[in-house]
Amino acid sequence: MKRSSKYRWVILGVFFFFMLLHQTDKMLINPMATQIYREWQLTDTQWGAISTAALVVGSIFYPLWGYLYDCYARSKLLALASFIWGSTTWLSAIAPTFNTFLASRASTGVDDSSYPGLYSLIADYFAPGVRGKIYGLLQLTQPLGYMIGLILATTIAVSLGWRNIFFITGGLGILMALIILLFVKDVPRGNAEPEFENVEQVGNYHFEWSKIKGIVRKRSLIMMNLQGFFGAFPWNTIIAFMFIYLSEERGYAQTEILMVMGPAILVMASGFFIGGAAGDFFFKRTRKGRLLVAFFGVLLGALLLFATLNIPLENKTLFAVMMGVTALLIPISSANVTSTVNDVALPEIRSTALSIQYFIESSGAALAPLITGVIADTLRAANNPRPRQTAILIICITAWIFCGAFYLITTKFITGDIEELHRQLKARAANK
Repeated sequence: MKRSSKYRWVILGVFFFFMLLHQTDKMLINPMATQIYREWQLTDTQWGAISTAALVVGSIFYPLWGYLYDCYARSKLLALASFIWGSTTWLSAIAPTFNTFLASRASTGVDDSSYPGLYSLIADYFAPGVRGKIYGLLQLTQPLGYMIGLILATTIAVSLGWRNIFFITGGLGILMALIILLFVKDVPRGNAEPEFENVEQVGNYHFEWSKIKGIVRKRSLIMMNLQGFFGAFPWNTIIAFMFIYLSEERGYAQTEILMVMGPAILVMASGFFIGGAAGDFFFKRTRKGRLLVAFFGVLLGALLLFATLNIPLENKTLFAVMMGVTALLIPISSANVTSTVNDVALPEIRSTALSIQYFIESSGAALAPLITGVIADTLRAANNPRPRQTAILIICITAWIFCGAFYLITTKFITGDIEELHRQLKARAANK
């Protein structure tokens, strides 16, 4: 049964704050790198291993979350994910040694892989023509969470210490679990598809293993999954090493880092929404619109990142400006990837389709922080004057070249796959 249009904005608001607080907790560790490095005298390889461990665990749990979301109530499972977030963050706060801290941070990957059900539920509240903007709005919580984490790390964490900050963010996770449990309700899968606009009872279509073959065989999803393997490399490399790079290779004080990264992160936040809105705009004109926006986003992002990191150290003003311009383009493709998967997958298997996408993303990206750390340590041993900068550029530019190529290839298949989905939905609607 369809729910009121007002209620969907309540759901969006709850999910926005859930993701904002969750991303703050997830991103908070990186601005506190200096404190944590100092406590256990870490190497770059050890630091990279912390992010990699969480990403590996997350990638393992993506298929399980996807299956559960398509078979059971998504709202209750999201409440469970929020509770796990709070609990594992508390474990990180009490870890006495580096090895126990590494294990506890790895366990946070369990809830990090819970977003496919959230995106699937949102797709059943909002029609295809606006999903890019909605996903862009939700995904801007990543840089905003990064920004809040940066502020906490450079202010409150200085006096309270990194462990006490984790106690606070973990408690917020448990609070959000209760809010989701009380206020978020499920709707029938496919509820917002245009074919069912005048259908009172959408019907209950369930997960079936036979339908998964359609996901595996769709040529557009094959290409999107291949780009996904490389797509998260840059993001995970940047969040893991940018702060320590600014501090130690460009010689920025904590206040200078905040002055540079703060505006860049705010601009990046707008990039998620702008990318989603641009994807919606061109999608209404051509089925290839989202992919073309994503292609130009990664192409320009690679060029600008190279130019920005090679700005002379003494030219801090130009560096700050170019960081902002680059940050705008880095997330342009994000909402378009999520929307494209939903554009071609049946409603009852969208969580699984997104989980496969994110599983492949995480499988590749899980290695990104560790590989970056290994490259940086190797370059440092070879007396490279800027080992972290070089490592960041190698990882990011290589990954974006691959992503751009796969986006272009996907444009050859996307129109046919979208039309096939809507033929199936029309057939269902005709039987109601």
